[in-house]
Amino acid sequence: MLLSRDMDWLNYHHLRYFWTAAKEGGIGKAGVALNLTQPTVSKQIKLLEDQLGEPLFDRKSSGLELTEAGQVAFDYAEEIFSLGQEFIESMKGVSSQRPKKLRVGASDVLPKLISHRILAPVLSDDSNTHLICEEDTTERLLADLSIQRLDLVLTDAPIAGSVKVKAFNHFLGECGVTFFAKPSVIKKLKGDFPANLDGARMLAPTDDTIIRRSLERWFASCSIRPRIVAEFNDSALMKVFGRDGEGIFPGPSVIANEICREFGVKALGTTDAVRESFYAITIERKVKHPSVMKITENARNNLFGQSSSVKKE
Repeated sequence: MLLSRDMDWLNYHHLRYFWTAAKEGGIGKAGVALNLTQPTVSKQIKLLEDQLGEPLFDRKSSGLELTEAGQVAFDYAEEIFSLGQEFIESMKGVSSQRPKKLRVGASDVLPKLISHRILAPVLSDDSNTHLICEEDTTERLLADLSIQRLDLVLTDAPIAGSVKVKAFNHFLGECGVTFFAKPSVIKKLKGDFPANLDGARMLAPTDDTIIRRSLERWFASCSIRPRIVAEFNDSALMKVFGRDGEGIFPGPSVIANEICREFGVKALGTTDAVRESFYAITIERKVKHPSVMKITENARNNLFGQSSSVKKE
């Protein structure tokens, strides 16, 4: 906590001076923006640091850099002054036209094309939603969800009971896996799919992912051993390597057409024995946020409507 126990108030003028200095990139620039002298701004920021008991800036020769505490203070200041502006506009009777913010965290294990397809409906022409999307590890996103910095987390697995976050899983759908490669790579393969994967150069997700473990089990059941030449925790980067002909790579079947079109590859074969699942996680047992409802309904009915009903092999 930034505030000490014996501190029961915050000087918002001091906070605004700090916030402006951080946004403008310097105390001098903040003084110009605030129509104040540089020493005045510097003194007010120092008073705020004294109250908080933490330095907010590292003062270096190259300029000001936020400390860890400074970044926390800045994030809160952004929210405080954004809400303040929203309050003023509301009192002026214009809030009905202000876009409603939807803060979404997309797990870094999700293919970006999947995240896009899931979230795209909230930006339809008739939507009044302002989408804020960030990518990080599932653990960090769930921590932000727990303190309501996020409205929704998209991931490839339900939240486990061992995770100390009170949240609820909303299943969006699942699909099989398709393997892709450049036409020049496919021409060199011998035999039919999936036997032609045996010994072939393979680009794969890292071995700490659910999809990798599922692929390994399927390879073993088919008695095939691809030659894994590279592993990625970023599926977009894996596809770029595949686009350049470095090997075969897997991807969700539901976005097979987009992968082929965007990366100039062709589908080599598909299996429904390996399934990729997708979840929305919220702190609500029953989804109430209109944009989150739109996301979940569209994913279930349109994006995964057909693929999620395919029977497993």
